[in-house]
Amino acid sequence: MLALARALVARPKLLLLDEPSLGLAPTIVRDFYDLVSSLTHEMGLTVLVVEQNAGIALESTKRAYVLEVGRVVMEGASEELQQDERVKRSYLG
Repeated sequence: MLALARALVARPKLLLLDEPSLGLAPTIVRDFYDLVSSLTHEMGLTVLVVEQNAGIALESTKRAYVLEVGRVVMEGASEELQQDERVKRSYLG
């Protein structure tokens, strides 16, 4: 949260987040993504997230890119990717 606050002081147009859920309790992860979502609407902020937690990433975004070994293997609306059987099987359990 402190790192996010420090980044927002500069009033960026683009915020890059690398594994923000790493090491956080699940309830904190949900709160964090809720906060980031509200910031995108209130500040007109664009957020690029790299996240291993595919469930929360797809729930919290509009568009997603699925990478495997550094290559984009799927892309599209997050809502559509959540319903894709390959994504369900490989990343959502």
